[in-house]
Amino acid sequence: MQFDTHIPEPLLFNPLKHYLPFIREFIINYITDSVKPEIKKLTRELKHIGTCVMDIYTGELQQESIFREILQFLKTHGLEGKEAYMEWTGSNYDSFRIIPLSDSSQWTLKFYEQEARYVHIFPARYSPHTFRIKANTLKSAVLYLILIGKDYITEDDLNKARAMAGLSPIREVADAEAVTEMIEILRG
Repeated sequence: MQFDTHIPEPLLFNPLKHYLPFIREFIINYITDSVKPEIKKLTRELKHIGTCVMDIYTGELQQESIFREILQFLKTHGLEGKEAYMEWTGSNYDSFRIIPLSDSSQWTLKFYEQEARYVHIFPARYSPHTFRIKANTLKSAVLYLILIGKDYITEDDLNKARAMAGLSPIREVADAEAVTEMIEILRG
């Protein structure tokens, strides 16, 4: 699945990590495909989620609106060029800026060293209309819904789904509860 097809340059955004409607659409596309999911392809796509914690946007703004508001902010503040943007955000690993959008959500803007997509955007930590989650919890929930999908969730089924992505089995109740909770959020 191509993630940046509708993302205007110079923005860099991973909707599979940060945008709940896209994650749900990703799952539905796999479930409704008449061909059994190709596990290698699916796990390769899920690697884009990474291994850390992330914030997922759940607000009412469509992706296009988010992009439009951020691009307008850059234009209004004279930050359209790569050099001006890099100077504003900084280029160190821990350099970033946070801006508000019309729905009161907060978005992090970082410089990314790439010619075409140097404005890396994602929801700010603990922003309104977001929740924070571990990457492996999200991967587990997505895999479960695509590959198992049963309404009654068991630890065995969760671990079968996790094993397909090379994740270790769930051993703690809290981890199983987090994955189960994420499955319910994704079911919407």
